[in-house]
Amino acid sequence: MNWAFTSSGNVTETYAAGLLREMLEIPSSSYQERELADYLAEAMKDLGFRAHIDGVGNVIGVIERGDGPTVMLLGHMDTVSGQFPVRSEDGRLYGRGAVDAKGPLAAMICAAAGAVDFPGRIVVVGVVEEETPRSRGAMAIRATHARPDALIIGEPSGWSSVVLGYKGKLDLRYTVKCPATHPSNPVPKASELAVACWDALVDLLGPGASHGVFDQPGATLCRLNGGLTTATADLSIRIPPGFDVDELVSGLRDRLPAGHLEVLNSVAACRVGRADPAVRALVSGIRQLHARPRLVVKTATSDMNTLAEVWDIPMATYGPGDSSLDHADDEHIVLSEYLRGIDVLTTAISELAHLPVRSDDRAGDAPLPVRSLRCTT
Repeated sequence: MNWAFTSSGNVTETYAAGLLREMLEIPSSSYQERELADYLAEAMKDLGFRAHIDGVGNVIGVIERGDGPTVMLLGHMDTVSGQFPVRSEDGRLYGRGAVDAKGPLAAMICAAAGAVDFPGRIVVVGVVEEETPRSRGAMAIRATHARPDALIIGEPSGWSSVVLGYKGKLDLRYTVKCPATHPSNPVPKASELAVACWDALVDLLGPGASHGVFDQPGATLCRLNGGLTTATADLSIRIPPGFDVDELVSGLRDRLPAGHLEVLNSVAACRVGRADPAVRALVSGIRQLHARPRLVVKTATSDMNTLAEVWDIPMATYGPGDSSLDHADDEHIVLSEYLRGIDVLTTAISELAHLPVRSDDRAGDAPLPVRSLRCTT
């Protein structure tokens, strides 16, 4: 028996904690993920995966255990910038990416390696550039990888919560140039037009717009640079399901007397139902640890959005870690919750061996409320 495994085939707690610590020790801000990818490829090979790094830098590990369904577990390797010393203290492991999202990715690797009774194919993917506007890693997976039978996205949900969906995102850039003139000239200046563009956007979205409500759009003025003759404003709008992006862009352009409005990026919102097989598999894993699961929706965006645009399959987002610590200077994960997350995922993988699952398969379960959470991804 490999020292990394218990006699029952599960990954040991010591190995799981060590794997995550090693991942945190390797800086992997967006566009700088290769060292971590190399490390994970070797770590997965040691755990019995067939592993490689694809053309964009994603690390992909596969375990074949029979002719059953294919389950994909996908998390991201990249973090925001700002590395700080990795340390353990009072049962917590501190480090950049501890919750967003190396903790969930490490939990997926350990759970897949320990799911010895799963009769199909398990694919674990660590993608690059999730923290960037383009999500190049997930885009490459959906373009080149065979569609799995179920998908779990690794993001911090809290070990006893399952994420059903995310708002979408629309990124806009407004640029304007004006002739040079004296500041006292009453004609509009470039900087004033950029501010007016932001005001017009807020007005178009209406008084109910909010980042704190899943079913409403919310806008952010990300950057504003300018003077009398030139100005640029970067605008980001988080959008709910069913939001008409074309109508908003057209309406905003109609209100701009000058300049150019460019769509930099657009990704639709996504949401699955509480009866989705991936959701119910994760709920089963949480209940087996004697906790009451929470079903939540988040007001930011993740790789779940990117993949849901083309993959109409059972999917959900799950991962240990407190998402309020995303990008924080004291980012950390509670190790006991990380280990519970591994157990939840291991059970979920086993549950998904029975795909397809009927929506009324567990009609006797108590109904679960769906909550809306803020997050920063």
